Amino acid sequence: MKLIYQVEDKPKFPQLIVFALQQLLAIMTATLVVPVIINGNVGEMIADKPMSPAAALFGAGIGTLVYLLFTLRKSPVFLGSSFAFLGSMTSAFTGATTAALGYFGLLLGAVLAGLVYVVIAIIVKFCGSKWVEKLMPAVVIGPTVAIIGLSLAGNAVGDLAKGANGTAPDTKIALLCGLVTLIVTMLSSVYGKKSGKLIPFIYGILAGYVFALVMTLLGKYVFDSKEMCLLTITPFRNLLGPDKEIQLKTFLALPDFTFLNAKGAFDSFSGSYFMTVFVAYVPVAFVVFAEHIADHMNISSIIERDLLKDPGLHRTLLGDGVGSMAGAFFGGCPNTTYGESIGCVAITKNASIVSIFAAAVGAILISFLSPFIAFVNSIPSCVMGGVCMALYGFIAVSGLKMIQKVDLNENKNLFVVSVILIAGVGGLSVSFGKVTITEVACALILGILTNLLLKNAKEPIMPPEETLNAALTEPEKTEE
Repeated sequence: MKLIYQVEDKPKFPQLIVFALQQLLAIMTATLVVPVIINGNVGEMIADKPMSPAAALFGAGIGTLVYLLFTLRKSPVFLGSSFAFLGSMTSAFTGATTAALGYFGLLLGAVLAGLVYVVIAIIVKFCGSKWVEKLMPAVVIGPTVAIIGLSLAGNAVGDLAKGANGTAPDTKIALLCGLVTLIVTMLSSVYGKKSGKLIPFIYGILAGYVFALVMTLLGKYVFDSKEMCLLTITPFRNLLGPDKEIQLKTFLALPDFTFLNAKGAFDSFSGSYFMTVFVAYVPVAFVVFAEHIADHMNISSIIERDLLKDPGLHRTLLGDGVGSMAGAFFGGCPNTTYGESIGCVAITKNASIVSIFAAAVGAILISFLSPFIAFVNSIPSCVMGGVCMALYGFIAVSGLKMIQKVDLNENKNLFVVSVILIAGVGGLSVSFGKVTITEVACALILGILTNLLLKNAKEPIMPPEETLNAALTEPEKTEE
C-alpha cells in the first residue's frame, strides 16, 4: 500500500489539525460510549457520581501519548476505551460496597491488567518474539484480523437504524442518512483530490449530519412528524445560562476524574474484593493480548513495516499496558489499540505519527470543552454507522490480505482459516462466571490449536494441474 504520509512525515499545521480531528471522530464515539454503558449497567450505585465520558476521552489521550513514547513514535495507532473490559468494570462496581470502592476497583483492575502486559513484555524482551510468530503465523492472524472487522459488522448495521442518542426514528430515513454518509466518504476517498483522500470521514460525517438536520427540520416544521426527527441537538441547551447568554463555565468544565472519585475507598477495602477484581480483569487481559498481536500485525501490513521487530513486541506491549494504566487512572477505562484508528490509517493512507500525537493532545484539550462533547453526542448513530461500514470493512479486508501468500490448497491451512472464520462469524463465545472469552478470542484460540495440531502434517504431493488433466483425458490403452 502506497502511503501519502509515511510514519515519520510531518504534515503542515493546518492539515495536521484536520487529520487529528478525523482520527478523533473515528474513535471518539466508541471511547465515549464505554462509560455510558457502565453507568447504565451499574444503575443507582453511582447515580450521584456517574462515570465521565469526558474523563474517558482525557484518559485515551494520555494513554496514547504513553504508547507513542514506549513505541519510539513508530506505531501510528490511537488507544481508546476497551470494550473487552466492560464486564470486568461492571464487576468492580457490583462487587463493591460503596461507589468509592467501585472506582478504586477500576484503578486496581487496570493496574492488574496492565501488569499482565508488562510481564509478557519482559518475557518477550529476554526470550524474543519468535515463539509468538510460530504460535500465531499469518494463517492464524490473517483470518483473526478479518474477524475483528466482521464481528463489528452487526454494530455498524444496527446503528444504521438509529438516530441521535440511540433513538429509533423511521428506519428507512435513518438508513438513507447512513448511506449518504457512506457514499460521500467513498466518493471523497476514491475521486477526491489530496484533501478529499486524506479526510474522507470528515466529509462523510458532515454530509450525513447536514442530511439528518434537514430531515429534522422537515419533520418538525413541514411534516410535523416525530418519526422524521433524526437529530436532536438537546445537549447544546446546557450551554445557555439563566439569562440565555453563553457563559464561560459552560464551555470549560473539568472532567470528573476516576482517581478523585476513589477517595475513601480503603475504608471498605478487603481481600475478597481484591480477588473479585483480580478474577474479573486478569483473564481478560490475556484475551486482549491476543487482539494486541492481531492489531499490530494488521497495522504492520498497512504501513509495510514489522512493528513486532521494530520497535519490537516488548515495546508495543509496554506502551499498551502502561498506557492503559495511565488512561484508567483518569478515565477509569482500560485502553487498547483501536481498530477504527487502524482503519482510518488504511483508508486515508496517512500513517503520520505526528497526526496521532496531535489527535492525542486534541483529545485531552477537547475533554475540557463541553460544546464539542455535546456536538459529538448529537451525531446520529446512523451517521456513524455509515462511517463504520467502511472502517470495519477495511479491517476485515486487511486481515484477508495477510493470507494471500498462504497456500490454501493445503488442507491444514484451509482447516485453520475455516475454523477461525466460522467460529468468529458465528459468534462463538464462552463464559466462566464473570469472565467471558469473546468471539474474536475464541476464534483465535481455536485457530492456534488447529494450527498446532496439523502443523507437522505431511500431505501427499499432487501432480501439476497440466499433468493431472492429461492423465484424466488420455484414452485408456488396451492390449491387442
